[in-house]
Amino acid sequence: MSILPKKNDLGFFEIRLESIGGLGANLAGKMLAEAGVLGLGLNGSNFSSYGSEKKGSPVKSFIRFCDAEVEIRDHSPIEQPHIIGIFHEALYKTVDVVSGLIPDGIVLVNSTRDFKDVKSDLQLSYGTLAIVDALGIAVEERTKVNTAMLGALFRICDFLDPESMRNVIRKTFEKKYPHLVEPNIRTFDRGYNEVQFKTFEAPADAIGKSFSRPQPLLGYETQALGGVITAQGNSILKDLSGSRQGYLPGLNLEDCIHCASCDTVCPDFCFVWEEGEDKRGRKQMFLQGIDYQYCKGCLKCVEACPTTALNELRETIGYSEVHQVKQNFPLIAGGVS
Repeated sequence: MSILPKKNDLGFFEIRLESIGGLGANLAGKMLAEAGVLGLGLNGSNFSSYGSEKKGSPVKSFIRFCDAEVEIRDHSPIEQPHIIGIFHEALYKTVDVVSGLIPDGIVLVNSTRDFKDVKSDLQLSYGTLAIVDALGIAVEERTKVNTAMLGALFRICDFLDPESMRNVIRKTFEKKYPHLVEPNIRTFDRGYNEVQFKTFEAPADAIGKSFSRPQPLLGYETQALGGVITAQGNSILKDLSGSRQGYLPGLNLEDCIHCASCDTVCPDFCFVWEEGEDKRGRKQMFLQGIDYQYCKGCLKCVEACPTTALNELRETIGYSEVHQVKQNFPLIAGGVS
């Protein structure tokens, strides 16, 4: 008798993890697959998909399980998953994270917000929504987000044995990093115990989310001859907020001495300045604020600040939009704005 709770037409139970580089979704997918294959004797596979292999870029991790007598000959990306794990809320802005979800599927989100707000952002009509503050747990235990998400995923995939994952954590860290064994086990256990669920019943005629495969804007039929980028300074149109891993710099202008130490170390031109005069009438540049559109949350500015003007903040939805001071670029998109 199969222990898998559901199967698709090919006999697979499928999971898709949506994340950004640096949060450990690739490793989490591998560990999930190993737990089912080595711990329970299931057949399983795992692989990840990403573009540029760098911190902050979108990452997808795919996990398939099936019964031992079923062979896995399908290695295509998972388009209609039973479970989706979302490691970073900022992905809502650029990626259709619930694309292809079956009507009674489960979505796990790393968030501190309530079910109503998350459900609205995901445009989720029915299914089960699970929420866990994986980042908060990781910060308190000084570990990583993926371990807390793994704990929540094991709670969702109740056919998996959580003790097998605790043993994997022990074997992974006990030789080289023995001091990380207990914090990671605590992180896993907290993710397992602290995840919360809410189910929105699907009607009998419910259909799943349609799957959309994103296509490149410029292909062999639409690319300009020679591959020339005709608009100068086009990188100013990019939004780097999806690269942040939960933290951003907060600015208190009352404590700022306008020394520009923050601007010196900032790699992404985030700080907005304006020319003015000091108390003696001398011309000087004064800091006006931060353009969070370009902020990747590296927090180098916080380390460099000699005062208490900059501090590390846990990012909340809407904070960057409310406190953003936009850069003024007079020449954009090939003309004058």
